[in-house]
Amino acid sequence: MQTSPLDEQFLNVKQAAKHLGMKDERFVRRLVAERRITYSKFGTHVRIKASVLDEYMRASEVPAVPVRRRMRRAA
Repeated sequence: MQTSPLDEQFLNVKQAAKHLGMKDERFVRRLVAERRITYSKFGTHVRIKASVLDEYMRASEVPAVPVRRRMRRAA
Protein backbone atom coordinates (compact mmCIF):
# COMPACT_ATOMS: atom_id res chain seq x y z
CA MET A 1 0.00 0.00 0.00
CA GLN A 2 1.52 3.33 -1.08
CA THR A 3 1.13 6.47 0.95
CA SER A 4 -0.06 9.64 -0.67
CA PRO A 5 1.93 12.90 -0.37
CA LEU A 6 -1.14 14.27 1.40
CA ASP A 7 -0.69 11.65 4.13
CA GLU A 8 2.60 13.26 5.08
CA GLN A 9 2.84 15.00 8.42
CA PHE A 10 2.69 18.80 8.45
CA LEU A 11 4.56 20.52 11.27
CA ASN A 12 3.92 23.93 12.77
CA VAL A 13 6.85 26.31 13.21
CA LYS A 14 7.57 25.18 16.76
CA GLN A 15 7.55 21.51 15.76
CA ALA A 16 9.71 22.29 12.71
CA ALA A 17 12.30 23.99 14.92
CA LYS A 18 12.35 20.94 17.19
CA HIS A 19 12.67 18.66 14.12
CA LEU A 20 15.77 20.64 13.10
CA GLY A 21 17.17 20.43 16.63
CA MET A 22 16.70 24.12 17.38
CA LYS A 23 15.35 25.61 20.60
CA ASP A 24 14.17 28.81 18.98
CA GLU A 25 11.61 29.22 16.21
CA ARG A 26 13.30 32.32 14.71
CA PHE A 27 15.50 30.30 12.36
CA VAL A 28 12.51 28.47 10.87
CA ARG A 29 10.56 31.73 10.59
CA ARG A 30 13.51 33.26 8.72
CA LEU A 31 13.67 30.28 6.34
CA VAL A 32 9.97 30.79 5.61
CA ALA A 33 10.25 34.59 5.26
CA GLU A 34 13.18 34.26 2.85
CA ARG A 35 11.35 31.43 1.03
CA ARG A 36 14.35 29.14 1.42
CA ILE A 37 12.03 26.22 2.19
CA THR A 38 8.69 25.18 0.77
CA TYR A 39 5.77 25.67 3.13
CA SER A 40 1.98 25.62 3.10
CA LYS A 41 -0.25 28.31 4.48
CA PHE A 42 -3.69 27.45 5.81
CA GLY A 43 -5.29 30.80 6.60
CA THR A 44 -2.75 32.40 8.93
CA HIS A 45 -1.14 29.10 9.91
CA VAL A 46 2.21 28.12 8.39
CA ARG A 47 2.85 24.38 8.06
CA ILE A 48 5.97 22.64 6.81
CA LYS A 49 6.28 19.04 5.67
CA ALA A 50 8.82 16.97 7.59
CA SER A 51 10.29 15.77 4.27
CA VAL A 52 10.99 19.39 3.27
CA LEU A 53 13.01 19.88 6.44
CA ASP A 54 14.86 16.60 5.88
CA GLU A 55 15.73 17.66 2.33
CA TYR A 56 16.89 21.09 3.59
CA MET A 57 19.21 19.37 6.09
CA ARG A 58 20.58 17.05 3.38
CA ALA A 59 21.20 19.98 1.03
CA SER A 60 22.95 21.90 3.82
CA GLU A 61 25.50 19.18 4.55
CA VAL A 62 29.11 20.16 4.07
CA PRO A 63 31.33 17.20 3.19
CA ALA A 64 34.36 16.49 5.29
CA VAL A 65 37.77 17.23 3.81
CA PRO A 66 40.27 14.37 4.07
CA VAL A 67 43.19 15.17 6.33
CA ARG A 68 46.51 15.35 4.53
CA ARG A 69 49.43 14.28 6.62
CA ARG A 70 52.58 16.30 6.38
CA MET A 71 55.86 14.56 5.69
CA ARG A 72 58.37 15.09 8.45
CA ARG A 73 61.71 16.38 7.39
CA ALA A 74 64.70 14.23 8.20
CA ALA A 75 66.91 15.87 10.79
